[in-house]
Amino acid sequence: MCLHWKAPRIFYGWWIVVACFFIALYVGGAVFYGFTAIFEPVANELGWSYTQVSFAASLRGLEMGILAPFVGLLVDRWSPRKLVITGAIISALGLILLSYTSSLAMFYGAFILVAIGMSSCTMTVLMSAVANWFRRRIGTASGIAVSGFGFGGLLVPVIVRLIEVYQWRMTMTILGLGMLVILIPLSLLLRHKPEQYGYLPDGEVKEEVISGHRPGLSQNAEVHMGVKQVLKSRAFWHIALPFTYHLMIVSAIVTHVMPYLSSIGVARSMSSLVATAIPLASIAGRLLLGWLGDRFDKRKVVAGAFTMIGLGTLCFGYTSIGGLWLIVPFLILLGTGYGGNNAMRPSLVREYFGRTNFGTVFGLIMGVNLLGGLVGPVLAGWVFDNRGNYDGIWFIFAGLAVAAVISILTTPSTTTSKASAKV
Repeated sequence: MCLHWKAPRIFYGWWIVVACFFIALYVGGAVFYGFTAIFEPVANELGWSYTQVSFAASLRGLEMGILAPFVGLLVDRWSPRKLVITGAIISALGLILLSYTSSLAMFYGAFILVAIGMSSCTMTVLMSAVANWFRRRIGTASGIAVSGFGFGGLLVPVIVRLIEVYQWRMTMTILGLGMLVILIPLSLLLRHKPEQYGYLPDGEVKEEVISGHRPGLSQNAEVHMGVKQVLKSRAFWHIALPFTYHLMIVSAIVTHVMPYLSSIGVARSMSSLVATAIPLASIAGRLLLGWLGDRFDKRKVVAGAFTMIGLGTLCFGYTSIGGLWLIVPFLILLGTGYGGNNAMRPSLVREYFGRTNFGTVFGLIMGVNLLGGLVGPVLAGWVFDNRGNYDGIWFIFAGLAVAAVISILTTPSTTTSKASAKV
């Protein structure tokens, strides 16, 4: 008798998670985390102030702000694949244009182009693609997908080395070409909604969905809310505002980590390692807190993450006084909290507002978060330009983390949120 072993079939949603992971890795490393590596070379060559260069980081944040609601609307109607391909081409053009920068206006224009491209191949689109395919395991799936951004930190020393060998202008051209070579093939794995391909979220069969009874899953029952209903709910603002503080703190630290450490006497080679370690340290938070969010009250998990962000930011601020050993708890605390919140944001939106209009709602929340992404890097740069150091700004940001904890803990329950939105 011949026995044939048949490998278990992998739910296609996990292939989408893998594609999103690698797209996030490259885009996060090349544009978001990698910016700190070109910060000083650009400022030194072109003679611009830290405030002027920092503003480019804010323009890059347009993809998480002004453009996010529009992109969210598109991803609910079109395929994520089309948006990622379009975004890769536009981002590539922006990075190549950046290599020819000769004026501040051209520098900003290139970053606006990069922002437009990134809007189609980062958080809103990638998390919408994942959320459409998962419900019970949304925390775990989104945690794995956004871990790609964490691994993107591995590209920072690569970018630093490329700058040393080819200078920053040629490095931008190389990164731009990478957008086309890496993102377009990965985008071919993306699919819109599982029902279009004969699947259901999480790989469930119809009997499971009809019965609606699986132990421990009552809190994950499917939710359907219209956009107007969402905007009228208190929960929307209790979720949106804390993540605005989150983006303000993280974008400022990620943009200024190398300039800040240089200002207190840390060698550029060492500061680049710290810049690399921030996203890498976030990987554990993305995976662990995403997993915890599938099993416990998501509000408490997010509040714990904000507490870690606040404590980590305090350690960062005290590094200039207490010594470089504080970099270790800074990386552990900020990395875990920051990474965990990036996994929990789509999970919260999915639980409270469902997947029918997930892209639109998630885009609107990212739009509110724009204020943090715009203000954080510029405010830190302004403090340095006017005081000659970063003293005080990190402690202000730590205070914002406390406000975020209060806001998220007072978020109404999902039942209360839906009831109040109908009033």
